[in-house]
Amino acid sequence: MTTPPDLNNLNADQLRQLAAQLLAESAENKKLIHNQQLLNDKLKHELAVLKRHSFGKSSEALNVHQASLLDELIQADIAAVEMELCHADTRTKPEKRQPKRSPLPPELPRQIIEHEPDNTQCDCGCQLQRIGEDISEKLDYTPGTFTVERHIRGKWACKRCERITQAPVPLQIIDKGIPTSGLLAHLLIAKYADHLPLYRQEKIFARAGLAISRSTLAEWVGRCGVALQPLVDALREELLQQPVLHADETPVPMLDPGKKKTHRAYIWAYCSTSAATVKAVVYDFAETRAGANARRFLEGRQGKLVCDDYSGYKAGFTNGITEIGCMAHARRKFYDLHLANKSQIAEQALQQIQRLYDIEREAKALTAEARKQLRREQSTPILERLHQWLMLHRQKVPNGSATAKAIDYSLKRWQALTHYCDDGNVPIDNNHVENQIRPWALGRSNWLFAGSLRSGQRAAAIMSLIQSAKLNGHDPYAYLKDVMQRLPMQRASAISELLPHNWVPAGKV
Repeated sequence: MTTPPDLNNLNADQLRQLAAQLLAESAENKKLIHNQQLLNDKLKHELAVLKRHSFGKSSEALNVHQASLLDELIQADIAAVEMELCHADTRTKPEKRQPKRSPLPPELPRQIIEHEPDNTQCDCGCQLQRIGEDISEKLDYTPGTFTVERHIRGKWACKRCERITQAPVPLQIIDKGIPTSGLLAHLLIAKYADHLPLYRQEKIFARAGLAISRSTLAEWVGRCGVALQPLVDALREELLQQPVLHADETPVPMLDPGKKKTHRAYIWAYCSTSAATVKAVVYDFAETRAGANARRFLEGRQGKLVCDDYSGYKAGFTNGITEIGCMAHARRKFYDLHLANKSQIAEQALQQIQRLYDIEREAKALTAEARKQLRREQSTPILERLHQWLMLHRQKVPNGSATAKAIDYSLKRWQALTHYCDDGNVPIDNNHVENQIRPWALGRSNWLFAGSLRSGQRAAAIMSLIQSAKLNGHDPYAYLKDVMQRLPMQRASAISELLPHNWVPAGKV
């Protein structure tokens, strides 16, 4: 604590300087308190809305499976908001609620984990005496089997000092919760990678010997989402530093509980190229397909963006981002044309584009510089001839015809489609990010919908970590289990060590 100055020893100028400093600090504190109050009010309002949806009758029109999914999503949202509200409100300490928790079944196998002080000698020189212990139990799970981690913390006392020494309580991703990081990792992987809703997991756990209510599982999911968000934010920051990015988007149904119906929301995927050293994908959930979502995510970024022709990306191309077209989209136009009417023009265009892809298969194993040289020597001449050929045939086909539309798609984007020949780090198409979108396409049929903007954003965040772990060759369960065990003790300045492309398992550090 800073010692306050003695006002009697200050002259007039010093007093004025001190008064100005105090006024400035007061104004800054008022601003911080105001912003904190706005955040608290926002979270309290969101919490009230979620509770009204949870306990009201807004879901009567839904079938039993939809109602189950909505209930678990809202419960997860409520838990997340309560956790954020607790962290945000720094002025008052939250009331400590003693959980009325039933003891874990005695028949479950126990693993004893003892925590003792590193040194049992008191600072005064006396030998500490063990006078008791504190016991806590954590629930762990491997597919089909529950086990219990029994943590025993011995109490050691010095007779002379009357001081008690204990090993510190291991920090947990859910403070004072019973689930281990292994159980939480399994829960998240089952929900977001294997697409098992919580009402199904509830039944699976019951068959394994322990009934865990869906509301409890939802609370764990919500709290995990909040705890993992700083890791996802760090992943996004590193991804945006990549010189070349892919981008794509796909619709997902999102439920509006108050209106008892769904509307179309969108998940956006941004990832590094398959040849990049940093292999990562970050998903961004938004309520609409508005281009503002892409601009917000990419704000301030310079570099190259591989994408389709969606207009939402166009604003970025005037702010320093270079557009890279997708040759697969151009090929698809001719493929659809050939499939519809066996067009000879489409067939010849497909043959020329196929030659470009044959060159890419050869270039895949090369360095970026060698790949650039190969493209300039072999791909550029093919592209020049293809461009002239398309221009010639465009003059022969009537406006508005299917053939004209297929040709126009390529001609209007020709510069973007051929940029890849100028940089060996740039891919020929956007297929890599489309592969990262596929887990969402699979999930759509199982989730039915996202329950809210918050639940969609939580799914996007957790799936970003899961899919990025897969891209780096990690078992996503092993990754999440280790990360959630280490995250509570990880310094904020070193959080990048836990990102999928940097992660080294704890035992190998």
